[in-house]
Amino acid sequence: MNALDELKRHTRVVADTGSFELMRRFQPIDATTNPSLILKAVESSQYRPLVRQVLQQSRGESLDVQLLRLVVRFGLEILAIIPGRVSTEVDAAQSFNTEATIAQADDILQLYSRHGISPSRVLIKIAATWEGIRAAEVLERRGIACNLTLLFSMPQAMACADAGVTLISPFVGRITDWHKARGVSWDRVEDDPGVQSVRAIYSCFAERGYGTEVMGASFRSVEQVLALAGCDLLTVSPELLEGLMNQELQQPLTPALPSRDLNTLTKTPSEAPCFDEPSFRLQVNEDAMACEKLAEGIRVFKRDGDRLRALFGELA
Repeated sequence: MNALDELKRHTRVVADTGSFELMRRFQPIDATTNPSLILKAVESSQYRPLVRQVLQQSRGESLDVQLLRLVVRFGLEILAIIPGRVSTEVDAAQSFNTEATIAQADDILQLYSRHGISPSRVLIKIAATWEGIRAAEVLERRGIACNLTLLFSMPQAMACADAGVTLISPFVGRITDWHKARGVSWDRVEDDPGVQSVRAIYSCFAERGYGTEVMGASFRSVEQVLALAGCDLLTVSPELLEGLMNQELQQPLTPALPSRDLNTLTKTPSEAPCFDEPSFRLQVNEDAMACEKLAEGIRVFKRDGDRLRALFGELA
């Protein structure tokens, strides 16, 4: 038995890639993309016909609209492969604008709807800033499911749960990177700060009966992935999916986290939220890692979105 098949018995495995071929190979239930992954795919000549087709169909529209059509087109291709949901990201430039985030989420779902895709198969992916969480709260009240990304701290996680968010994506590897860059080391994967962060969030949600799904993301090793077996979802890169597939186990995988039945839990916004805006901003600011990695993540996604926009403009 291989580790990937065993992991799938305990956790919903999500493909963290923009490659259609790799999704067909690894057969995940869900898929998630971001501007960096789509940029990587578009830079490949393999996807140029798709890009040109989108350009032809959207001729005369603004570059921003054309780019949104491209992002949704990737989502449509992915949904033709997987049985579950695809996460489609709002432009990182809107990370501090609640109203613009809501408006772009509506545009994304309208484009999917034109192709017969139900909103139930789409997660609107939003950065876990205060403004992003407030946008997600509004969208969730309207029945639109959201995936809050670039999440590095318990305050972000709790604020998302209080807002009734469907899913959060705590970033394991980027937390690990931050600590390693400062000379912190550990011998056991259980002591990895990234692994510990997701375990703490998951355990807190389980204890409090929160229905917000926890999806570990941004992994650096197969060991990190397996250390979070049992988590609601894990989104894994093709390289690590390959490693899991090739790793033979001598005995069944014992999950590190106890499974929970999300169908019995509530995702409705809390009547007594943990944070108001000043306390949320202060708590995140007190966590140097979370503060730095959130800002860096938004910059990187915005940069890659700008590069994608420039590449799209060159091909027009």
